[in-house]
Amino acid sequence: MEKMIEVRDVSMRFNMASEVISGLKEYVIKLAKRELFFKEFYALRDMTFDIHKGDVFGIVGLNGSGKSTLLKIISGILKPTTGFVRVGGSLSPLIELGAGFDFELTARENVMLNGLVLGYSKDLMLSKMDEIIEFAELREFMDVAIKNFSSGMIARLAFAIATAVTPEILIVDEILSVGDFLFQEKCERRINEMMKGDTTVIIVSHSIDQIERLCNRVLWIDKGRMVRIGETQEVCSAYKNFGGQPV
Repeated sequence: MEKMIEVRDVSMRFNMASEVISGLKEYVIKLAKRELFFKEFYALRDMTFDIHKGDVFGIVGLNGSGKSTLLKIISGILKPTTGFVRVGGSLSPLIELGAGFDFELTARENVMLNGLVLGYSKDLMLSKMDEIIEFAELREFMDVAIKNFSSGMIARLAFAIATAVTPEILIVDEILSVGDFLFQEKCERRINEMMKGDTTVIIVSHSIDQIERLCNRVLWIDKGRMVRIGETQEVCSAYKNFGGQPV
């Protein structure tokens, strides 16, 4: 089976201040006196796994376990401290809501902007505009600056843009948990349609039911380390028995 993503020996280390700094002035003084000390924090340690073409790959774990950091490394947003990630296809990440938006621009203008960022042509985005508007259910708001949008409206627009042209790899971080349940169902239907076209999907979600419905393989991580990887029911059952159902 064709590998779309290879993660090899990936670790991610951050330096954190070892004491509380009350303000910028104190920070600068301590920095000048070389009295500023840091401690190392590993968000991820020794991650090695493959994701294959057509997989809908779920990642589960409690808050702070390293899920979002892992997605950012796979997306190329962060560079790992050690190890490497190899990606074998075009990638459309939905990681931070509104990260690719200009909040002073209208929704229509942001469709064009995001399309260009994703590498699509202006003509292609124009041809997809009506489809995006209909899917996002924002026809009355397309000429409104998105600084006036709710987080749910931004999520709908971001998902509609990212999936208007079927990518080879779609990365989704919690976005399916934003908005009303009817739109969540619509997103799930689109992901199921993409699966039939061999799109590879990576999903982080606090909803274990959603992971069980959508995914064929799951990775469970805790405190930055791999706990288990395998078939969905096997991993999710172990996660729930461990007490990992997030609140």
